[in-house]
Amino acid sequence: MTSPRTLLSAWNLHPKKQLGQNFLSDPSTARMIIERAALDPGDTVLEIGSGLGALTIPAAMQVARVIAVETDRKIAELLKTELLAAGTDNVTIVRDSILDVDIEEVTQDAAGKLVVIGNLPYNISSQILVKLIKARPVVDRAILMFQKELAERLVAKPGSKAYGRITVMLAYCSRIKSLATIKARMFFPRPKVDSAVIEIQFREYASEPADDEKYLFKVIKAAFGKRRKTLKNALSQSQLGIDGPTAEKALVTAAIDPVRRAETLSVDEFVRLGNTLGKLIR
Repeated sequence: MTSPRTLLSAWNLHPKKQLGQNFLSDPSTARMIIERAALDPGDTVLEIGSGLGALTIPAAMQVARVIAVETDRKIAELLKTELLAAGTDNVTIVRDSILDVDIEEVTQDAAGKLVVIGNLPYNISSQILVKLIKARPVVDRAILMFQKELAERLVAKPGSKAYGRITVMLAYCSRIKSLATIKARMFFPRPKVDSAVIEIQFREYASEPADDEKYLFKVIKAAFGKRRKTLKNALSQSQLGIDGPTAEKALVTAAIDPVRRAETLSVDEFVRLGNTLGKLIR
């Protein structure tokens, strides 16, 4: 593995801060991540933000196929040369933003459900996770690197400041396991904080499924949209289109005190609230 600094310099390229480009520069760390991902030979891997191939190449050596999504055109060209040099012929590069990729379409000929890997840029990490949650009928699990602060939010418990919308959505439909902490010095350019590798094992069907999952996610978004306000006020001042009395009635019927705040509710309470509110407004 050629160092990112050397590769970028040879191609007269510079990391783009707006794309969150921090390239993994330690090959042993890359191998460790792929090892802990426990990939199978028959897997189809979708990689988000392939960069210079630090994870792409070791993954390709273990699985049937890798679909590498890379938004930066010049980095994608550089990646092609790295793949040729490594002798890998089972990688398809998709030159696009993952937020614009139809996951079901690009992976429609996969033998089974996808395994997703990637080092996610901080500014769109939550959007990517929401996209994966919605695509989970075709996604088995995801092994992803996040800034440590965001990783802590994903496993936060009710009542903590880190507990938020994405925490609840993931807890509703997945199990999360921490796999590793990666020091900032393992990247080029060096980020200000360490990163964490998280495995998300998706469940297509939640253990306590909502009557209407799309509506549940809207309720969760509304509740956290004004997280400093009481649930009654947050819901009635949201885009759900309900007034204060309706919000209060739903909360009381769901056995939730209207003066509580979103970060205090468990996943089961959110499901109960979503179901109750959905029946009231029909």
